[in-house]
Order: sequence, then C-alpha cells, then structure tokens
Amino acid sequence: MGTFSWPLRISSVDGQRSQDIEAMVDTGATYTTLPTPLLRALGVAPLGKRRLLLADGRRIEMDYGEVRATVDGEAVTTLVVFGADDAPALIGAYTLEGLALAVDPVEQRLVPTHLIMY
Repeated sequence: MGTFSWPLRISSVDGQRSQDIEAMVDTGATYTTLPTPLLRALGVAPLGKRRLLLADGRRIEMDYGEVRATVDGEAVTTLVVFGADDAPALIGAYTLEGLALAVDPVEQRLVPTHLIMY
C-alpha cells in the first residue's frame, strides 16, 4: 500500500488552541507522531515516555502526550508522540481506531468503518 496524506486538525485537550495540518497516514505506526514544536505551540506537555520500536530495528524511548484529533468532522482525544523538530506528521493506528476510520488503499482515503466488538 502506498502512503498518502490527509487533513488533520490537532487541538489542545481544552480546545483553546488548534492547528490544521496535512499528515501522512501510517497504519504501521502505533501512535500519531507530531513535531515537538507544534505540540509545544499547542500547549501540549509530555505525560511520560513510551518504549518504541523503529522500522530499522532500533528501540528508543520518546515523550508522549494527549491531544484532540479531528478528521472529517469527527474528533477524539488521542495519544501522540513528540517527534523530532523536522519530523513529518504521521497519523497512527491508535488515532485511526479511535476515530473509527479505515484506510481505502485503492482510493488513498480514510473511510468510516465498523469496529470489532467481541
């Protein structure tokens, strides 16, 4: 599946600050990753650290925080990782599932989906 970008609104949890961005959809990533300067500008503070495995096999720890993510009018509070200053914005699986969105790889778009509940 190729990658594609999608409009994403990131807001502070209290809704006081927000930023509209284009983010790459990355279902291989657990968490949404955003550049640290963007998160700081929104007033997002780290809540702690998460251990993460990178595509090249390295294991690292990164700060994570909480934001409100809005895609196509649907919003959810989600965890995000504080990326490098020049890191691309990535929408990860945790956020996509929270928004009940699936990837349509043929049309390269996000679509509403039913979530599995057993």
